[in-house]
Amino acid sequence: MIHLKKLLIILIVLGGKLSLSAQVKLPALVSDNMVLQQNAKVNLWGWAAPNEKINIQLGWQNSPLGIITNLDGTWKTVVNTPQGSEKAYDITIEATNKIILHNVLIGEVWICSGQSNMYFPVGKEEGTWKTGVKNYEEEIANATYPNIRIFTVLTKASPKPLDDVTGSWAACSPNNVKTFSAVAYFFGRDLYQNLKIPIGLISSSWGGTKAEAWTSQNVLEENPDFLSILETDAKNEKLFQEKLESYYLNLKKERIANNNDVSKSELKKPKKEENKTSYVLYNAMLRPLTNYTMKGVIWYQGESNAEQAYLYRSLFPAMVKNWRSDWKQGDFPFYYVQIAPHKGQNPDIREAQLLSLKNISNSGMVVTTDVGNATNIHPIDKQTVGYRLALIARAKTYNEPNLVYSGPIYNHMKIKKDRVQLFFDYANSGLVKNGDVLKEFEIAGEDQLFYPADAKIDGKTVVVFAAKVKKPVAVRFAWKAVPEPNLFNKENLPASPFRTDNWVSQTVKN
Repeated sequence: MIHLKKLLIILIVLGGKLSLSAQVKLPALVSDNMVLQQNAKVNLWGWAAPNEKINIQLGWQNSPLGIITNLDGTWKTVVNTPQGSEKAYDITIEATNKIILHNVLIGEVWICSGQSNMYFPVGKEEGTWKTGVKNYEEEIANATYPNIRIFTVLTKASPKPLDDVTGSWAACSPNNVKTFSAVAYFFGRDLYQNLKIPIGLISSSWGGTKAEAWTSQNVLEENPDFLSILETDAKNEKLFQEKLESYYLNLKKERIANNNDVSKSELKKPKKEENKTSYVLYNAMLRPLTNYTMKGVIWYQGESNAEQAYLYRSLFPAMVKNWRSDWKQGDFPFYYVQIAPHKGQNPDIREAQLLSLKNISNSGMVVTTDVGNATNIHPIDKQTVGYRLALIARAKTYNEPNLVYSGPIYNHMKIKKDRVQLFFDYANSGLVKNGDVLKEFEIAGEDQLFYPADAKIDGKTVVVFAAKVKKPVAVRFAWKAVPEPNLFNKENLPASPFRTDNWVSQTVKN
């Protein structure tokens, strides 16, 4: 009799758990206040019991949708969204339970990712590197935009791919913009002011991270060039485990010597920076987003890859290809920021980013040589960065006419005796200098010795020469850690640093 009672209790408990697990569950991204991509086939997805029927009622559509979950309890369906507007909708999802998603907007959705300069919030956090943007108090006070919705993905690393993230959608307000990505906010604000439709911004970033952390394990393992990255990860993991082993060994000896008195311990347990390993952020903070239909990506990263800038030339495009493959939305827009001048950076990482313009289709790059800080890796003028990213999107993605979105980009050169004439893209309106003379140009002959050069604007070109170089073969512009160039196009957008040679650089490991 006692055994029967126990069995009955177990069945009741199990039945309760089965009933609970049968309830439809949604990912964090599919929730109140979200923005869905306009005029698109948008994914809705989640979990429930196997073979369970789910009814979905969309606020902009009369007829409900009916779907059946898969054998593993997962479900995903595609719905058509209308033109974006300020009208808010509800979405009802019903199985054994009912979930009503409130205040859903239709508009433009962008993923905003990278390392600390993307993570850098609008507001100030005392005692940290988060110093706040330029005029942050005024920016926060004016940040009431109910039709801009923001979502910050909680930082997390995982050795295995995850299905969900932690975070929530919110209408942009002075209260929550303080901790939101400044670059993402200023980008989204400019889009909203020009497009006049709701904007959804998903910020998924973490300071001090390398591109390989945002790339899948398969992509890194399949490319022989990237195996050295994984080899380094393995060595670092081995060293950490050795330190951990030593710590526990010494802790045991200490406990014995102190008669297990914990208060007398002076040992410090080694800590591992969980975000420094390859593919762990892709697994936890990127892959779970790939079901969410969006318009494009803005990216601000590269500082942590500067020492291996040559490898970044192939790693960065591979990461973008990886993301596009997983999102299954074709070659969606991918716009990124070139690293600003800083004493800890090298010119090669900027060159790798410049070269990526040709290696990444449907891409665009913001130059920041005029808004950097030699001693602060986190320059506070994030307004200019966000505006220039939005400029690219407005021109390339939203086809705003007659909009120049890039500063001068070196195209080719012509050598005329002792002078070199440089030709640029994005200079149709002409070139200008900010100051009395053009700065940061160098010229070299076959001996590969560079000398400061005189430079003169000639219409849409620049002519460079130096008395010490009679037979020039190469020119470099802003080719150092902290350049102060002053070449712009007439739209006041700065020229990207560049070099015309491909001689081996001494500033990077490979």
